[in-house]
Amino acid sequence: METEKTQTPAEQMTDRDLSEQIKKVTKDSHVRAENTELMLSFQRGKVTLEQYKLLLCSLHEVYQALEEELDRNSNHPGVTPIYFPAELARLEAIEKDLEYFYGRDWREKIVVPAATKRYCHRLRQIGKENPEFLIAHAYTRYLGDLSGGQVLGRIAQKSMGLKSSEGLSFFAFPGVSSPNLFKQLYRSRMNSVELTEEERNGVLEEAVRAFELNIQVFDDLQKTLNVTENKQQNCVTHSGNTAAKTLQIPGAIIKTNQLLRLVLGLFVALVTVSMGIYSF
Repeated sequence: METEKTQTPAEQMTDRDLSEQIKKVTKDSHVRAENTELMLSFQRGKVTLEQYKLLLCSLHEVYQALEEELDRNSNHPGVTPIYFPAELARLEAIEKDLEYFYGRDWREKIVVPAATKRYCHRLRQIGKENPEFLIAHAYTRYLGDLSGGQVLGRIAQKSMGLKSSEGLSFFAFPGVSSPNLFKQLYRSRMNSVELTEEERNGVLEEAVRAFELNIQVFDDLQKTLNVTENKQQNCVTHSGNTAAKTLQIPGAIIKTNQLLRLVLGLFVALVTVSMGIYSF
């Protein structure tokens, strides 16, 4: 008689589990998010310091809105099971990174695109009207960061030439000893949330929206970078043209002086020859 094999939490999940349903409905969006120009730079190990700094600015605003709404709704039945501030909170880590890159007055230097503001507005809105929808955003952000955090952290460190882990606190989860085990626990907690069919459908739609909002943020950040780079190139080109024009003026003066010296030289020579003729 064969003994029954004990299933792992991951194997026990079914198509009715919220975590599996979110994974299914966001599959295409997930692929699109990974193929944005900004994320491809990370994956290829070509992320620049400017890309990372601007990304941190947007992440700060997003996590501030998300974590404030999670804190405010921590006793809500749709939020309590997935509320892990000690293990997952990112805001303090991001602020530490921003101070490292921008200095103590980093709050005055933060720049975020319109897409980031729309994302934050949506988080505030559902925090007030549909707190259970926060499940979708927390799952998308936290488990995404936890899954790729270690790898992306190393890529970012190498790409930007950072000698230590300073500036990379965002990728570190000191409160999570085993990311894989924690993700299993988190999914299990998600699946335990009691939702009506309408609420469940709402959470699934919000998960797709969460990915779309992230994609918009990535695209807007890249546009901001492209505009900045173009301005810098134009400045360099303009400066180069100005320098060339400036150099042309002295060049003309030099040529004129050379011509004058030549004419004077010929004049002196003629005078000398004339004087020589008359002296003989």
